Amino acid sequence: MSCSACRFGIKSLVVCCSLFLGAFVCEAASTPPSKAITIVISPSAHERVKYGAQKLEHQLKADGYAVSIKSVVNSHTGNIIVGLLKDASIKSSYATGRIHLAKTPGKEGFAINTLSNNIIVAGADNSGAMYGCLELADELRANHKLPAKISLVDQPEMVLRGACIGIQKPELLPGRGTYEYPYTPENFPWFYDKALWLRYLDSMAQNRMNSLYLWSGHPFASLVKVKDYPYALEVDEATYQKNVDMYNFLTREADKRGIWVLQGFYNIIVSKPFADHNHLKTQDRNRHIIPIIADYTRKSIAAFVQKYPNVGLMLTLGEAMEGVGQDDIDWFTKTIIPGVKDGLKALGRTDEPPIVLRSHDTDAPEDMKYAMPLYKNLYTMTKYTGEALTTYTPHGPWAQLHQTLSKLGTVQIENVHILANLEPFRYGSADFIQKCVLAMHNVYHSNGLHIYPESSYWDWPYTADNTSPRLLEMDRDWIWYKEWARYSWNCHRDREDEVKYWSRQLAEMYGCNAEHGKDILDAYEQSGEIAPKILRRFGITDGNRQTMTLGMLMSQLVDPEKYGLFSLLYNSEGPEGEMLSEYAAKEWKHEPHIGETPIQVVNDIIEEGRNSVEAIDKAENGVTSNTAEFKRIKNDMYCYNAMANSYAHKVNAALLVLRYKYSNDVGDLEKALRELQASVDYYQKLVDLTKNTYLYANSMQTKQRKIPVGGNDGKNKTWIELLPYYQRELKNFKKNIDSLKSPQATAKQAEKIQLVDVQVTLTTDTYKLTAGSQVYTDSAGIIKNIAPEMAGLQGVKMIKAKQEVDGTSLTFTNAKPVKALVGYFASKAPQYLQEPQLENDASANDYGQADIKIANAIQIEGLPPVNVHTYTFKAGANTLSLGKGACLILGFVDDNARIPVYDAGLSNEGNIRDLRWLFN
Repeated sequence: MSCSACRFGIKSLVVCCSLFLGAFVCEAASTPPSKAITIVISPSAHERVKYGAQKLEHQLKADGYAVSIKSVVNSHTGNIIVGLLKDASIKSSYATGRIHLAKTPGKEGFAINTLSNNIIVAGADNSGAMYGCLELADELRANHKLPAKISLVDQPEMVLRGACIGIQKPELLPGRGTYEYPYTPENFPWFYDKALWLRYLDSMAQNRMNSLYLWSGHPFASLVKVKDYPYALEVDEATYQKNVDMYNFLTREADKRGIWVLQGFYNIIVSKPFADHNHLKTQDRNRHIIPIIADYTRKSIAAFVQKYPNVGLMLTLGEAMEGVGQDDIDWFTKTIIPGVKDGLKALGRTDEPPIVLRSHDTDAPEDMKYAMPLYKNLYTMTKYTGEALTTYTPHGPWAQLHQTLSKLGTVQIENVHILANLEPFRYGSADFIQKCVLAMHNVYHSNGLHIYPESSYWDWPYTADNTSPRLLEMDRDWIWYKEWARYSWNCHRDREDEVKYWSRQLAEMYGCNAEHGKDILDAYEQSGEIAPKILRRFGITDGNRQTMTLGMLMSQLVDPEKYGLFSLLYNSEGPEGEMLSEYAAKEWKHEPHIGETPIQVVNDIIEEGRNSVEAIDKAENGVTSNTAEFKRIKNDMYCYNAMANSYAHKVNAALLVLRYKYSNDVGDLEKALRELQASVDYYQKLVDLTKNTYLYANSMQTKQRKIPVGGNDGKNKTWIELLPYYQRELKNFKKNIDSLKSPQATAKQAEKIQLVDVQVTLTTDTYKLTAGSQVYTDSAGIIKNIAPEMAGLQGVKMIKAKQEVDGTSLTFTNAKPVKALVGYFASKAPQYLQEPQLENDASANDYGQADIKIANAIQIEGLPPVNVHTYTFKAGANTLSLGKGACLILGFVDDNARIPVYDAGLSNEGNIRDLRWLFN
């Protein structure tokens, strides 16, 4: 972000100072008209200062002032003198008026003071002068007149205060992977809408945001040409020229408003034309660094820096490459940083654009240790509470990572990411958000904020609301941005004052009095507790593979471990407390409970849902403007209430089912049935509230969405689609209870499944899956027990030591589609290959491998239990490529073979009881 100070020549300074002093003398003799005002700025003022003056002029005119912008003071009007603290004219004015600032504002700060009939707005820098103008405009907007007396010094607490826009789509493009979206008018028509950009940038400036992040997988092939790789460009020449024009326009207009643009990209992703030309994949998580890809990436970055030298870079080392390891360090220090330096050298520049390193799926402290000696303008960024908003009391290992990065000496940025537990409903709890920003400072010790859109990130600029025309997210969620921005500027504001402030803001928006404005705020703040509490106490993951507002299956509540439970959600991203299984066990054993309990949350969300509805109903009669949007807010409050009650009754049912695990009392299940029926009834209300008001719940509509059910091909994204799943599990539960109550009935025995080998051509030794077989060539791992469905299959004998160092690569040929059965050891130890995790790896379900099919399927002497996942391959020559770590290849079966989903309970620690059958 370049910042050139306003500079006067010596001659101009003498004249200007004389005019200032003359004006103050004249004021004693003649009082100018109260509604005439002159904004005084230097002719050579920076664009930001001019922008601030123009916004102030606009507000003055709106409130009936006659305004002119001049370079000298006007003795016949009041003056608003805008400049920098270091300007001789400002210093002279301070001296004349004997103005002494109690505190000199720092970076981006400003001082506003009255001096007779004039107001002086002085910035510590150009951004500060602009913010001072905007602050005075806000004062005017609130009171409809300029203050008779003001003495204000202010500056932001957080160094970076930003928002992001994803150059992404809800669905994958044909033939492309995750994040692979070229910048074209067909893919992103809104990207070429300059008026839209100006509205968005104006809103950022109004909120005092100073950084805009553009998220993309591989933007370079849409924005620059690489001399040595001309074929890598993935847009036509006309589109390329449009892209360059738009990007220059965007970055120029952003700089005018004091906003850094930072371009995000993932590693390692290359353009599709580059990949096709070199017979490579665009992305392959398990691929080691290849020289031609490193060279292409380095030169792409260099070309980008040359073309857009005032744009920063934000990089994700993990996810599309292996993640934690030496490759991350090498890629950062030998490809990315050298690429930036190459670009700067070609420009003859020594200043450094900012580079932001995301800690996602990498060892960021280790990466930074090697990067910091090479490059100075570095920042780090970490997800605040995963891909959701869950708490303002973070702790545990996730907090420790933030604290470690904060101690590096660079700025640690908190990324409020995706919001998978909030979308699509509106969120505006000022209380919750203020407490979160306080936690960022006090717990994480960070000093930067980067927020995602509150909803519809993948479908930006639109929201999920079913309206015509569609609503713009920046308009609908104005309060989301305003709250985060206000507290990133200053989170230490008095709570009572904040209630009054937001009540006035909402009263102005909806044409009601402050009392009804407070009712709307109460609705926002009551509902604002519901989604965070539900996810942090009952969820599977903080990631966007779970759409929380669509509900959860009973089996997911009762046995979350079988769905890839993400432990950070429970040990870091909420107050200390208990999971459902822990609570049920303690209840049975009459042990004391610790922290936030499931029952406490159930009671809380029922009350908060009721309170939010009561508050929004109270406000309704007072609303006179923006009535259509108010009705949508009201509907959202009713949605929150229905969702809260549906979850609450389902959790009660789950606790009774978990009690049955110990009691074997069918009476517990009968009580659970009544709770489950109530849950479905409330879910029906949620369906009724959303079926005509929302197009979808989740904006990411791909197979990465797994919970409550898969989102393949854009399906299962609405509540009406999910209702049959919940009705079916209720019906099955009732049927299975009846079966338990009548054991003498001739119930149909469970179908016996026996998986059968399918012919594949291999060059590797195999072995039969049976007790006594050795699974590795170099290690004594002997099978003790195996799930009966798998007995007799032909496993592939691997070299364990080689897997741990190089990963697993198995090439085979199959005449028809097959499923490869892969066994993952249920251990987090580094010598074992970790199970697919969509939190860290967007490709973790490309072959249908994300979910465990048979848990605890094999018991092997001296090794952890084995969970079976399946990978689907089309007919032909194929390669199964897996990361570093020991695993098992347990055979190949027909792609149409039915794989049972259950827990075989085979473990060296004893069998594990699985209750999911109750709902099947």
